Amino acid sequence: MDEFLDGSRAQPRSTTLLLAIFSSIALVIAIVGIYGVMSYSVAQRRAELGVRIALGAEKADILRLVVGQGVGLTAIGIVLGLAVAFPLTRLMSTFLYKVTAYDVTTFVLGPLVFIVIGMLASYLPARRATQISPTEALRGSV
Repeated sequence: MDEFLDGSRAQPRSTTLLLAIFSSIALVIAIVGIYGVMSYSVAQRRAELGVRIALGAEKADILRLVVGQGVGLTAIGIVLGLAVAFPLTRLMSTFLYKVTAYDVTTFVLGPLVFIVIGMLASYLPARRATQISPTEALRGSV
């Protein structure tokens, strides 16, 4: 009987494990993607940020500008993700145990986690943007 029960649980357990692995990989790809886009954006806008600093922008203003851009991109991704997730939850409902397909906790906690990840992933490029020397930024852009 124990072998029968183990056999009946093996397929859902392996499916859940695969979903967890793919979800983790997707989360890492999202973090690296946001970081990469923000780093590239800061590198492309080096002269502009240098001019802003030369004209008196505070480091907090530059930090807020770059992190705000990262959070904005993250918010667009969240809206698109939720637009795709709602219709696909019916397909996933067969894998769920003691959770409804439209679980409020999942649809609230998930986007909040991604907003925090977007803020953290764009913070490092934003910090680097505050260290830009106006003279070097303008000299390098010519």
